[in-house]
Amino acid sequence: MPEWTWEWEGYDPAGEQLRESLCTLGNGYFATRGALPECRAGLVHCPGTYVAGCYNRLESTVAGRQVVNEDLVNLPNWLLLRFRLRHAEGPWGRWFTPDTHALLDHRHTLDLRRATLTRTFRHRDGGTGVLTVEQTRLVHMGDPHLAALRTVFTAEDRSGEIEVESGLDGEVINGNVHRYRALDQRHLRHVRTGTREPDTIWLDCRTSTSGIQVATAARTVVTGPPPASSVLGPARRTRRAVHRLVVPVVPGRPVTVDKTVALHTSRDTAISDPLGAAVDRARTAADFPALLDSHAAAWERLWRRADIRVPGRAGRILRLHLFHLLQTLSPHTADLDVGVPARGLHGEAYRGHVFWDELFVLPYLNLRFPEVSRGLLDYRHRRLPRACRSAAEAGRAGAMYPWQSGSDGREETQQWHLNPRSGRWLPDHSRLQHHVGSAIAYNIWQYCEATGDTEYLHTKGAEMLLGIARFWADRAAWDAGTGRYRIRGVVGPDEYHDACPGVSRPGLDDNAYTNVTAVWVLVRALELLRRLPAWRRDELCDRIGLDGGEPARWEEVSRRLRVPFHEGVISQFEGYGGLAELDWDAYRARYADIRRLDRILEAEGDTVNRYKASKQADVLMLGYLFSPAELRRLFGRLGYDLDDEIWHRTVDYYLRRTSHGSTLSGLVHGLVLARARRAEAWQYVREALEADIADIQGGTTGEGIHLGAMAGTLDLVQRGLTGLETREDALRLDPVPLPALSEYGFSLRYRGHWGVSVRRRSGRLEIGVPDSAEKPLHVVLADRAVTIAPGETGTFVVPGS
Repeated sequence: MPEWTWEWEGYDPAGEQLRESLCTLGNGYFATRGALPECRAGLVHCPGTYVAGCYNRLESTVAGRQVVNEDLVNLPNWLLLRFRLRHAEGPWGRWFTPDTHALLDHRHTLDLRRATLTRTFRHRDGGTGVLTVEQTRLVHMGDPHLAALRTVFTAEDRSGEIEVESGLDGEVINGNVHRYRALDQRHLRHVRTGTREPDTIWLDCRTSTSGIQVATAARTVVTGPPPASSVLGPARRTRRAVHRLVVPVVPGRPVTVDKTVALHTSRDTAISDPLGAAVDRARTAADFPALLDSHAAAWERLWRRADIRVPGRAGRILRLHLFHLLQTLSPHTADLDVGVPARGLHGEAYRGHVFWDELFVLPYLNLRFPEVSRGLLDYRHRRLPRACRSAAEAGRAGAMYPWQSGSDGREETQQWHLNPRSGRWLPDHSRLQHHVGSAIAYNIWQYCEATGDTEYLHTKGAEMLLGIARFWADRAAWDAGTGRYRIRGVVGPDEYHDACPGVSRPGLDDNAYTNVTAVWVLVRALELLRRLPAWRRDELCDRIGLDGGEPARWEEVSRRLRVPFHEGVISQFEGYGGLAELDWDAYRARYADIRRLDRILEAEGDTVNRYKASKQADVLMLGYLFSPAELRRLFGRLGYDLDDEIWHRTVDYYLRRTSHGSTLSGLVHGLVLARARRAEAWQYVREALEADIADIQGGTTGEGIHLGAMAGTLDLVQRGLTGLETREDALRLDPVPLPALSEYGFSLRYRGHWGVSVRRRSGRLEIGVPDSAEKPLHVVLADRAVTIAPGETGTFVVPGS
């Protein structure tokens, strides 16, 4: 099954952190990196385990400054299992590590269908002969608190004994991101260990400031010859619990060691205490074969609902992306108070914070796991009071959501950031990316359009959407000189530019993406007020104190907000057209990689603020979110003409001035170009597909996958290639030709129709509606509107194929 498996041959210390990220296993509740069980954390290995939403805040002194950061915590390492051999009555050999023993072969196999990671290797250690080892691990998708590791030892040529040490390691720190090494990294305190006869050890601890109790228990049993000895107890270091077993081995007779682990925290529901729950769960869990069967069955159900079918290498990568999306955000996520961590549960980059990545994630989940989307929106709703408080503290109305969010919704963006090229600490103004509020509003609206969940739209969704609209209306200030409203002092998605040259205050004026998405929010808020039942509208307005005159201001701002232009294209922000041109060829010749052009220029004593240079799509993000027709309507509402010629000219203008310093950049440009033309799109789509597996950002994937970019490639097929929109109670499709991805298929859940199939092949689009008692499905194509009854399939010729 090559399309379902990924293999890594050999042992390459330099590539281990990347492989560990890509081999992470998880279930939405927790995930564990694909580290080697016998290896401790260091520069090569990072055996990290992360529970969704488990944060802790520490204060550090860096370069003479007090810095406070909240991090997703690396929890005790449950993987730990090491071994050594001896023959006859000779001395014990060394504890095995791949760095100290001669490896005859070594392979990792990631099985996406069954969500297992299997490692096989053979090694020779001096006089102790050749040993074959096979290890298979899983993080259970059926029971989110369980994980398991099976290790099978087979001696090839000599009898002897093998000593196995199965452990739980509480001597862990947040050490995955080396540039954070100056910060306090030790988040766990009050570590206790203990045992429960005959085969279970446990470790209990708390996070230092958030006070979250974390309990892990491990049951280790041997199948084969009975162990000569089995000793439970603490290690010499009291922050580790170990179970030591000595087992006889004879050539050709496998010895199997099964380690079953349970993990609970004090954030869990329906438990008395985490330690008791973990010990009980580990002791009563089924054996490894039964756990594997139930785990694989749970994944089979997920794949039936979510799989995407594309031929060739692109299809393999897309399935890997989907696998990591489902491991981070599974049906278990719906019951948790968590957001979308930008780097998944796969590493410690960005400190596990929540940015705007649900903008790229929810479109795929909405049409397969809407309960997960709703749970992620609830994370934002629970933090609405904090967003309103933040707005009030800034002297604004409504809700101002943070650019980086963690446990409680306060702004987690750092005040200073380190440029590793120059070694200088610089002010960080990325907290001015207030467009994150528009992303939340967009996600609410798209979820409700996809699901028909009017109950959510009229309650929690309305409260958030109206709060964000109030913020934008208050943020917009009238400028008599231009006869327009303006929004000043923000940072756009580009992130390179955080101030205009020669201006002392941070932020930019009239960022086009910020302003246009703010208009979209105001228009949707006005529409929502019209659609609400009168009693609910009155109740809501009374609850949030919405003044009767506010909607009139929303209407005015939504028609008079400024969008700057220059040279016949949309300006990224006011004054962009007056910036200097960068000598792109010279910088590409001087530096091997200019993706982080901002760091390069700062190290040279310059600043990217002086140049027409973008890190990633900014203006062009508008073409990612909105169809050409909707974008024209938004600009038309503002009194601006945006025909195809202006838009295509804008696309070309920014393509030449973007360094693609974000994994999202190729994704957005690929979709925008697919809508606008054919030839160039595949170059960017291919880059988006390869971004993490090839680690094109130069080492960042080892610190965690880029979840938004991975999910975005799925949406690129679902929405970008099909032109799919869910609005006005219909599926709207307008397929885009992209020769390299001319065949694809997927299933989706739309309103009451589960398993609607969409397939393109041989220039035809097939839409199948499964048999049910539901009403016929309304489908709107570019040249016609049709209805497809349950149990029927419609086939349509795709123009331009």
